[in-house]
Amino acid sequence: MHKRILFAGTAAATLLAGCQATKSTTATPASPTVETLGTTAVPAAEFAYVYRKNNSSAPDFGTKAGVQEYLDLYTNFKLKVLAAEQRGLDTTQAFQRELEGYKQQLAQPYLTEKSVTDQLVREAYDRMSKEVSASHILLRLQPDAAPKDTLAAYQKIVALRQRIAGGEDFNQVARETSEDPSARENGGKLGYFTAMQMVYPFESAAYATPAGQVSAPVRTRFGYHLIKVNDVRQAQGEIKVAHLMIRATPGMPAADSVTARKKVDELYSRLTKRGENWEKLVTQFSEDAGSAANGGELPPFGTGRMIPSFEEAAFKLQKPGDLAPPVQTPYGWHIIKLIEKQPVPSFESMEPTLKSKVSKDSRSELNKTAFLKRVRQENNFVEIPAAKDYLLAKADTALVQGSFAYTAPSAPTKASKTPTDYATLFTIKGKPYLVKDFLTFAQQNQRPRPGAEPRFAMQQLYDQYVDESLTEFEKANLETKYEDYRMLVKEYRDGILLFQLMDEKVWSKAIEDTVGLKQFFADNQSKYQWEPRVQATVVSAASPELRTRAQQQLKTGRFVVRQGVPASVAFAANTADVQPAGRAALEELAGRLAADNALTLTISSRTKRGEPAALAARRNASVVKYLTALGVPAGQLQTATGKPAAADAQLSLISTNPVALEETLNTRNPLAVQIQQRNFQKGDNKAVDQFLTSAPGTYTTEADGRFYAVVVDKQLPAGPKALSEARGQATSDYQNYLEKQWIEQLRTQYPVTINQSEVDKLVTK
Repeated sequence: MHKRILFAGTAAATLLAGCQATKSTTATPASPTVETLGTTAVPAAEFAYVYRKNNSSAPDFGTKAGVQEYLDLYTNFKLKVLAAEQRGLDTTQAFQRELEGYKQQLAQPYLTEKSVTDQLVREAYDRMSKEVSASHILLRLQPDAAPKDTLAAYQKIVALRQRIAGGEDFNQVARETSEDPSARENGGKLGYFTAMQMVYPFESAAYATPAGQVSAPVRTRFGYHLIKVNDVRQAQGEIKVAHLMIRATPGMPAADSVTARKKVDELYSRLTKRGENWEKLVTQFSEDAGSAANGGELPPFGTGRMIPSFEEAAFKLQKPGDLAPPVQTPYGWHIIKLIEKQPVPSFESMEPTLKSKVSKDSRSELNKTAFLKRVRQENNFVEIPAAKDYLLAKADTALVQGSFAYTAPSAPTKASKTPTDYATLFTIKGKPYLVKDFLTFAQQNQRPRPGAEPRFAMQQLYDQYVDESLTEFEKANLETKYEDYRMLVKEYRDGILLFQLMDEKVWSKAIEDTVGLKQFFADNQSKYQWEPRVQATVVSAASPELRTRAQQQLKTGRFVVRQGVPASVAFAANTADVQPAGRAALEELAGRLAADNALTLTISSRTKRGEPAALAARRNASVVKYLTALGVPAGQLQTATGKPAAADAQLSLISTNPVALEETLNTRNPLAVQIQQRNFQKGDNKAVDQFLTSAPGTYTTEADGRFYAVVVDKQLPAGPKALSEARGQATSDYQNYLEKQWIEQLRTQYPVTINQSEVDKLVTK
């Protein structure tokens, strides 16, 4: 049966997508119902809106079966929401806070000017066909700087432009005068950039200035700029590459970093000198799990969208199939293969992304200005000049210092011809906003503005108050003006309620109800069965000789660890006291031993000729005591005595983990041998798949240029899984069972009555 998902993810919860309702109310004759849940009616218009919104592109849209199926899903949803309402979950402060947060997010698309957005998106796309190389000079200035400071900065930037126009070198003037710290080193050079990578006023000036010329002074939120355009070129477009990555992070141990470099160099050699298959090596060795299964392919990217070192190496590639030598990023080492170079994508494909960027970009200020202008006109914004003059006169030095204090006086007992704090400052659609409310706002939003004129500071706060008042007025009326917004808020409201009760009744309950889960698992044991498996060791080697060598050493079960093990620990002459350098080495070893119980350390102390033989045993004991004090279990330590020699202790580290054998065999070639020991079922390993039904023993095979030895230790026949082995799937199934039970209870508690005539109105096929 075809089912459509009713839930869509949000930042904090799984919410109903398309379904919406405020607290359900009994429908009036003017509002027919589609169904009744107990005594609670569901408006037919509500269900019709939801059905059309979420199913219009479905193959069975408008069919009787399709409508009925969706009504069943919707009814289950409404029953859960009704149960949440009956519990009063919609009245809690936590619920109200969460819903208000979502309402703020949902309102944003309705607080813009679509026509302005469309123009800005088209302009950004058109500019993306070019890349501009520019240099700049910056004189810093706060966005809300006082007029006198703004004028001083402007005059200074104009003087700098005159120096350049008089023949001085732009980059030298930038080094001497620019307040961008990097200018001291780069002479103000910014390199190439395209649209959406600089603040909008800067970008606009750069694109409007011909190559080789200097712009007029440009004001941004950072201050005043002079921009010299060095070059304009056609955009490089986007590039699509694949990569093979060997992970190497900045903080990893030096030995691991060296190993990673050896691996990537060996892989690059195999690709370029031996011509080995790219997809095969990526699948076997790339440590980027997200791309390895797809031949290492990455999404297309353009200038400024990847880590510079990776991007530079990628764009240097010329022909599809070309490989870049290993390049390092903070994530590791990469071999990059060019798949194709693409021109700038079509406007249609980029439009959604550009719209999102425009809404967050500095150019959104143009949109905000247009929006506020429309809201002023639509809602008849009226300013009262006398009241405004009255409040501006209240500005003093305290406001500039950020210490303006205000307490509203008592309301005047009779009308006054002159403005008071209770006078109307402006109205929005007839709603009055009083002087006292603005002054309270000013006190709450003031900040120090050194050097500013008090009246100017008050004017800025007034402009901010007007803008926020207009925006809040529009937001308060969105549900009345826009049906889509009203329905969307209802969706989120019900989704939050649903999440809270689902968590209690189903999700968390399935995890916490261990007794119920065990019983459910036992009742449904037939669903949780192992297929035939083998317990095996798999050796994958680059050659038959390496495979044989690995097999032979595996039989011993003890493998020498060579990396990071000090050769010896020195003692002071004629004593059992470990020298300081030796103590540091032992402390590092102690950490490894405590973290890995597969390791065993053997300490073999010696004495010099003439020293008593018993001193060797004392030295062994001294080392053991030092290590156990650092937390090393005594069972991981062994001692021996050697022939008289230098006054030190020889150290040897042994592991029962085959990883140590891998490291030894891979000293020259980091890809020589890979070893796995575990249980395998069909599909886990291609080599093992050939021997799933074989008797215990050793089997060899060859595949994809690798030589395998599969040591089958025992057959593990098909049979029931333990709960610990199937807990994830069993918990998920138990959740579905609990939800089904809950819905049956709700349908009993709130009998469902369908108004079929209203349902049939949605059947069009």
